[in-house]
Amino acid sequence: MKRTYFPGAERGAIGKVLGFAVAVASVLALWLLLDDDAGSGLKKQAQLKTMEVIGDAATRRLDFGDEGESTHGSAVDLIKRPVEVRQVAENIYYATGVGNIIMIVTEQGNVLFDTGLVLQVAKQMKALKAVSDAAVTHIVLSHSHADHIGGAKFWAEQDAQIIAHEQFTEEQRYLSELEPYQYGRNRTLFPWMPAWEDRPDIAMMRYGGIEPTITVGDWQTYSFTLGGVEFQVIGTPGAEGADNAVLWLPAQKILFSGDFFGPQFPQFPNVFTMRGEKIRKPMEYVKSLDLLLQLEPEIVVPSHLDPTVGASRIKADMQKIRDAVQYVHDATVAGMNSGKTVYQLMREIKLPPELDLVQNHGRVDWAVRSIWDYYAGWFHFDSTTELYPVPVSEVYADLARVAGNESLLALAQGYLNGGETVKALHVLEVALAADPANTGALRLRQQALEVQLDAAKNGLRNDYEIYWLQYRLADTAQKLGEG
Repeated sequence: MKRTYFPGAERGAIGKVLGFAVAVASVLALWLLLDDDAGSGLKKQAQLKTMEVIGDAATRRLDFGDEGESTHGSAVDLIKRPVEVRQVAENIYYATGVGNIIMIVTEQGNVLFDTGLVLQVAKQMKALKAVSDAAVTHIVLSHSHADHIGGAKFWAEQDAQIIAHEQFTEEQRYLSELEPYQYGRNRTLFPWMPAWEDRPDIAMMRYGGIEPTITVGDWQTYSFTLGGVEFQVIGTPGAEGADNAVLWLPAQKILFSGDFFGPQFPQFPNVFTMRGEKIRKPMEYVKSLDLLLQLEPEIVVPSHLDPTVGASRIKADMQKIRDAVQYVHDATVAGMNSGKTVYQLMREIKLPPELDLVQNHGRVDWAVRSIWDYYAGWFHFDSTTELYPVPVSEVYADLARVAGNESLLALAQGYLNGGETVKALHVLEVALAADPANTGALRLRQQALEVQLDAAKNGLRNDYEIYWLQYRLADTAQKLGEG
């Protein structure tokens, strides 16, 4: 029987399982580390065994109740992907998982592109080393997100070159410094993560600490040859952040894209990330797309999900993404210049039929708001109160007392009946500010959220919107004593 998973509904449960896994695996690791004959090779084996136990426990704890591998690209679907090796070309393999690890085999050693999630590194490494256990001489990292650099510490040999964008260190720095703040946001949208206080806090699992030995700048190329194979690392900012880089094999016309296109190709890109990161720059992304279009790739191998094959198809899809971003950018700028508000433009700007793309990762209306804020900043010249540290929510409770609970609930119900769900949620925020345990308001909020969730699942199917609504429904159910 399939069940719906609400992020946070099993708060602490995953952490307890992982805690037990850490305790068991750490005993083995400690035994190896203290043994007189335990060298660095055994130490790494012990660490990998620890990671394998923890990763297995985390995956087993998430019983989603359905079988099979989805290609939708959501966080839940990705954690369900079995770890196995798939072949792209005679010399190219990738280990599947939340994030793919791609290995290019040469006669003088192997090159890796991205290193996956730390929870899965042990299984992915075992799978790839069964194909080739030659030394890894180069590791190319597409960007600094944890699901792309998690295994780097385990793969990196003493003489291995780590190649990344010149902004990699800075992006890693700010993500590290904001980790406690962002962890809670990420956990809401990526349900398999344990609570912050329950996560296994051991050195081998900690984010960051990767130091590139070679860096590449915006739209610049770093080339090297290994075993007769030419590799080109290209800086392509504007996709998943300022530190995005791709790997190009010119002889085979294969592009390793990381998250440049997102987890699904083609789709509208995540110009704005709801979980909260630095703004992605739309016109830099367009310039990066223009650069990659000139390469005319015949195969695109992403770091999530599966490759796309066919030069004409890839070219058409890349052009559509490029033109869609340009269209939304230009429409937003034109709307700003015409005096329209950001909310007007979020409602009005839609992709034309010829540029229609799925929006399960990025959304057009969120991109509009992101572009607006990128160019105009946080003060929208709409209200004097924007200038001061007193949010409108601070008067909600007083407004509720003046308006009266009965009137507010009637107003919310009227909006809900009329299909104006977001207006109903606005009113209910006012009512709940005065009485957070008000059953009537909570019931209405539950109904409104269910309507929004149904619309999201049957509309754009944006993963982040869906997870947020599920989270809020779980929170509402808990307040009603149902969770």
